[in-house]
Amino acid sequence: MHDALAPLSVKPVTHSVSMAKNHRPDHPQPDPASRPSPETVLHRLASGPSRSARITHTEHLPPRAGRHAVWPDRIRAEVIAAVQERGIEHPWAHQALAAEHALDGDSVVVATGTASGKSLAYLMPVLSALLDGSEAPNGRGATALYLSPTKALAADQCRAVRELAAPLGNAVRPAVYDGDTPFEEREWVRQYANYVLTNPDMLHRGILPSHPRWSSFLKSLKYVVIDECHTYRGVFGSHVAQVLRRLRRLCARYGASPVFLLASATAAEPSVAARRLTGLPVVEVADDASPRGELVFALWEPPLTELHGEKGAPVRRTATAETADLLTDLTVQGVRSVAFVRSRRGAELISVIAQERLAEVDRSLVRRVAAYRGGYLPEERRALERALHSGDLLGLAATTALELGVDISGLDAVVIAGYPGTRASLWQQAGRAGRSGQGALAVLVARDDPLDTYLVHHPEALFDRPVESTVLDPDNPYVLAPHLCAAAAEIPLTEADLDLFGPVSADVVGQLEAAKLLRRRTRAWHWTRRERAADLTDIRGTGGPPVQIVEEGTGRLLGTVDAEAAHSAVHEGAVHLHQGRTYLVRSLDLKDSVALVEQADPPYSTAARDTTSIAVLETETEIPWGSGRLCLGSVEVTNQVVSFLRRRLITGEVMGETKLDLPPRTLRTRAVWWTVTEDQLDEARINPEILGGALHAAEHASIGMLPLFATCDRWDIGGVSVPLHPDTLLPTVFVYDGHPGGAGFAERAFHTARAWLTATREAIASCECEAGCPSCIQSPKCGNGNEPLHKRGAVRLLTTLLRGAPEETEPDGSGAGAGAVGEGEAG
Repeated sequence: MHDALAPLSVKPVTHSVSMAKNHRPDHPQPDPASRPSPETVLHRLASGPSRSARITHTEHLPPRAGRHAVWPDRIRAEVIAAVQERGIEHPWAHQALAAEHALDGDSVVVATGTASGKSLAYLMPVLSALLDGSEAPNGRGATALYLSPTKALAADQCRAVRELAAPLGNAVRPAVYDGDTPFEEREWVRQYANYVLTNPDMLHRGILPSHPRWSSFLKSLKYVVIDECHTYRGVFGSHVAQVLRRLRRLCARYGASPVFLLASATAAEPSVAARRLTGLPVVEVADDASPRGELVFALWEPPLTELHGEKGAPVRRTATAETADLLTDLTVQGVRSVAFVRSRRGAELISVIAQERLAEVDRSLVRRVAAYRGGYLPEERRALERALHSGDLLGLAATTALELGVDISGLDAVVIAGYPGTRASLWQQAGRAGRSGQGALAVLVARDDPLDTYLVHHPEALFDRPVESTVLDPDNPYVLAPHLCAAAAEIPLTEADLDLFGPVSADVVGQLEAAKLLRRRTRAWHWTRRERAADLTDIRGTGGPPVQIVEEGTGRLLGTVDAEAAHSAVHEGAVHLHQGRTYLVRSLDLKDSVALVEQADPPYSTAARDTTSIAVLETETEIPWGSGRLCLGSVEVTNQVVSFLRRRLITGEVMGETKLDLPPRTLRTRAVWWTVTEDQLDEARINPEILGGALHAAEHASIGMLPLFATCDRWDIGGVSVPLHPDTLLPTVFVYDGHPGGAGFAERAFHTARAWLTATREAIASCECEAGCPSCIQSPKCGNGNEPLHKRGAVRLLTTLLRGAPEETEPDGSGAGAGAVGEGEAG
């Protein structure tokens, strides 16, 4: 998430009349000193016996004083004066250290907390270089490139840089260059802008393939800023790593060797991840010297309801309904808040519920709550960002599009609807509150899910453990191959280039040559097709062009959905939410990538069901676990969406199931799997009648727990359990990466298997339910309707399996640190 430029107390800044008019809020803004304390806000939210019982743990993070440093002597005096005019008299120690490394020509990653001023750390050397370049007698002078994972963040940074650099006159010419940039402005950006803000997608498809038109910019490129670099993980991160190698290759051809400046949330081994991303040695600055206000962090578990779900399991109130209540209460209190929601549909639903409940209290508050998510049209996103900046909005239900989207200072509270998948993301989202230095409240609302339930009852897993390492694999051949094609299309590829692209690039080039995608002429490989090579690769791994969502009666484009998600999100009969309105999907045309919808008001939501089979292609590594085996390798997964469920709003009660006729899809990826033998089944007292249910329950729970050990989300991975798999000839449980070629999650699971499966066993055994529920072994995405499942069998099976686990499975021999395996069983 974007860091404020001024983490210190900021002096008042005088704007012109027009600027003040554009940004003046319609509603009076509270004095920070008059705001209620985080404890007071939480007490009001938890008032009443039923509410207070929902808080399972409260963590108090005390305020922290800051440590100043002197301005680096090589920073231009004009830049220092401009920063001081913004109210920053002295830099924090980590800002000065990062700037010194950049001035020395060292690539550097600043990995410090939210609102610690990372932006200023890289802007000091960048603005100084641009100012030096503006005094050059010939040419355009030095240039800099800024990359962010979202358009909104680039636009927000551009506004901040313009304000900061205003005293420097025409020396700094920032401009956004992305898919929303009007074509008539693009030529000016190419020729005259010296600080270009874009995203990896536009660099991949727009700038690098057109490098001759960008030659004057590239030959003068002094710095490349990579903001929010911790978001570049998995397949997307692997693609971005290869895009950056293509950028470095073109810069070298034009005589430039830019320094890379990376900004990251607090992460484990940030320099290792930054080196993997850029391919360069990177210095690490991770000692956060900025001050921090008090943070009160509450873990909140929704209560059980009188309803019963699949197989009669008890059902908890949904995190969506609970979060909508909390957002409503915070808005009534006048507490500026953001509720982070994991899905687009969830964000829309929470805003609708909150608006309905606010209407019963004070109709003037209804328009002060809204939703923010990806898939909105650009003008809709900009309007919401302006309303949030101005204070017109008090409450916002947002997806992670806002987590990295815009700088919002002055928030009092953050509500997180469901664990976001990693501790790094959790702290990123929680850090959006209190960004002006005041105290803040964060509330994690648990979903009815094994991992969420485990975390709200094991707070040490959140508050006593470091954040995760960033997982990406630039050498994934599925990722590398299209970028070698794109590089060859940009400039013919030579053997000298292959070192830049990694150790397996020579083998992949040979495969591309055999497939007649590349052709060798004399000393270089050339791209052979008429199509632009870059257009054939979607670096976000969405599996093809996005599906357009069109209103049937009017032809109006409502938004888009990724091709990969279309089968489950916009199938015929699906409920689609957009800007608070509900639509039903009437048809999905996969050939033309269009879903036709019409406005409706059904009393239910929809959830797709699918079936999955898996085949082992290659077993790369295996180790004994007792008489069983733990394996890592390549697999082929065949998946088909076959039906969808209709669930009542709020309660989640299943109303019915409808069959679908959609084509199957295949995926070649990486997986970790474990097998058990007849002897182990006998020891665990698992007979053939319960074997399938025990394996299935263990599979569900292990998928739910893996995000605690790898930087993945439950929806990034999948699983299959089989009582007798044709390739292993044994009962087998597979957990696989949901991306072509793998994303590194299966490897992480393999190397932390003892700790991962121990936590899985504990999560099942400690759940209060009798026979299994969504908090332990039921999965929200099970294609078999959570049948069969056997809770006690899963606990006995995992107990026996873990008795034979080796003490150390980490590749460096450090061990997984799992702790002892218990002997008891659930119930």
